[in-house]
Amino acid sequence: MPHPASAHSLPMLVVAAALIAADGRILVQQRPLNKHHGGLWEFPGGKVEPGETPEAALARELAEELGIGVEATDLHPVAFSRGSAGDRPMVLLLYRAERWEGTAQAIEAPAIRWVAPEELAALAMPPADRPLAEALMALR
Repeated sequence: MPHPASAHSLPMLVVAAALIAADGRILVQQRPLNKHHGGLWEFPGGKVEPGETPEAALARELAEELGIGVEATDLHPVAFSRGSAGDRPMVLLLYRAERWEGTAQAIEAPAIRWVAPEELAALAMPPADRPLAEALMALR
């Protein structure tokens, strides 16, 4: 009989947003230097907590990290990728949003930037973010 998977072996669910401005540019943020992949550029987001839907988690993370309000109904799935967070497997879900309230600010990240989709290819990004950037570039 197979052993049930322990909670530690289950993939961590992480959500990220491609905030797309009216001119088509996409927001990326720099990872804090003291974190894994520090200094690399990523899509804002974070871990889904127990009891949260991915959309609710992403709305919470965007409020915490950027100070903006996003409705769950304005988050549209784009792509997913797999990777690891340390020794734990991770699944990263990317959503796009074209509507939000407020002005994005770098609250938890050292910096944020708005980049054209074609500029994503030249950014230094964590491995799990790269397939998401490619999916966004393919949407154009």
